Amino acid sequence: MDVKVSLCHLFLFLFSLCSAKDVKLVVNGVTSIATTDNNFICATLDWWPANKCNYGDCPWGQTGILNLDLSNKILTNAIKAFNPLRIRLGGSVEDQIVYQFGKQNKCPHFKKREGGLFGFSTACLPRKRWDEVHDFFNKTGVKLSFGLNALTGKKNSVEDKLNWVGNWNPKNAISLMKYTISKGYKIDSYELGNELCAEGIGARVDSVQYAKDITRLRRIVNLLYPDASRRPKVLGPGGFYGKEWFQSFLLNVAPGVVDGVTHHIYNLGAGVDKDLINKIQDPYFLSQVAETFKSVAQAVEEFTPWAAPWVGEAGGAYNSGSKDVSRTFVNGFWYLDQLGMTSTLNHKVYCRQTLVGGNYGLLNTTTFIPNPDYYGALLWHRLMGSKVLSISHEGSPFLRAYAHCSKNGPGVTVLLINMSNSTTFNISLVDDMNLNPILETVPGRIQKTMREEYHLTPKEGNIQSDVVLLNGTPLQLKKSLDIPEMKPQLIDASSPIIAKPDSIIFIHTKSFKAPTCG
Repeated sequence: MDVKVSLCHLFLFLFSLCSAKDVKLVVNGVTSIATTDNNFICATLDWWPANKCNYGDCPWGQTGILNLDLSNKILTNAIKAFNPLRIRLGGSVEDQIVYQFGKQNKCPHFKKREGGLFGFSTACLPRKRWDEVHDFFNKTGVKLSFGLNALTGKKNSVEDKLNWVGNWNPKNAISLMKYTISKGYKIDSYELGNELCAEGIGARVDSVQYAKDITRLRRIVNLLYPDASRRPKVLGPGGFYGKEWFQSFLLNVAPGVVDGVTHHIYNLGAGVDKDLINKIQDPYFLSQVAETFKSVAQAVEEFTPWAAPWVGEAGGAYNSGSKDVSRTFVNGFWYLDQLGMTSTLNHKVYCRQTLVGGNYGLLNTTTFIPNPDYYGALLWHRLMGSKVLSISHEGSPFLRAYAHCSKNGPGVTVLLINMSNSTTFNISLVDDMNLNPILETVPGRIQKTMREEYHLTPKEGNIQSDVVLLNGTPLQLKKSLDIPEMKPQLIDASSPIIAKPDSIIFIHTKSFKAPTCG
């Protein structure tokens, strides 16, 4: 009897570990619910010096833009693979950067300084380095957003040292812009300041004053770039959302001043948080941040409908991320879920902190070898088009699903994220209008319709591995240091999609006839 009971318990245990559920995934292809920019995927480069440290860890190395090895072949190939990649150059200490143009002759380096913003002194962008950066960006095809120092001309308030008062002095920025134009360097957008809004981080600017400052930036950009077709966009405020501050700012900018309303997200908490993995694998926790994305989108629609919301910076865990989590496979559950979530809420761009630097880089800080999230970002960029579709299911909350019109060619692309470590989902796609059958055959020509599947899983099933498998094969750089090809599996479209535990899947199906996708 005891043996039978033990065997029964063993069977139930194994079944629970390897359970499978059938899920019907309903996609509405008649209308789109939102649109993104064609270059929705964005990555950041920061200014941090090598001695920027958190929790006894100094993870930035030589990745700050003043020190970054622009001749590194892996870095070059990693950017070129996107063709093009949008990069936002900015970060915490951008408001301490002066530019070696105009009357700015001295060019100091960062130094540790007690009482300085973020513990550092003012530093300088040398003219020579600006040339090197643009030569590199031109060769790699980067669409550049550049964050300007918004604190020049301002001083600390006597009443509150966090508050900075006075008008922005744009003279140094104008000198940089004029030189940039004279050299033919391309700037996709200028952003004013970093995390100066709402409660602020190291410094804070009043919402009405910031509106005044960014209006001045818009006038300067319009004057220096008279050809509207080549004129850079103007972005702001580049900080954390606070309802009162954002509404006041948006109410005080006239139509046409800002093109993108940028905000930052670090919803996972501190990089040292020991509960980080549990948060990333908890769909209920991940869903909480949707309210922020929704609030920003609603504020933009209500007060500045000519502009669009952008996620200007998002690293998951703040203070440089987690060295044990942010660069591993499991971080993709948070990252790709946020890409899907923000796209459904009409955000046009999502900038990941960082391309390289800190613990949350898409590339390894020292070797530049791509981390797992790099490949997730690249697949999104190549497969997910700008039109976002409604998709739903009544299965487990641990199965996340997002759908877009395919970027290249007919049909739709679906992203599935299975956060469960024990359940396999057998998934069938359904057109909610039943206007067209999903599966088609062409008599006499094609025996069966195939779909393309890209399954991302961690090496040896370890979700904290920094090696990701594509359809069971490790993604590794070629001997030439080029990014590996990412070929899909071709699967009979009449069969269910198998989403194994702890997996991320992109599915491109040409046979799904979505009228809105054309």
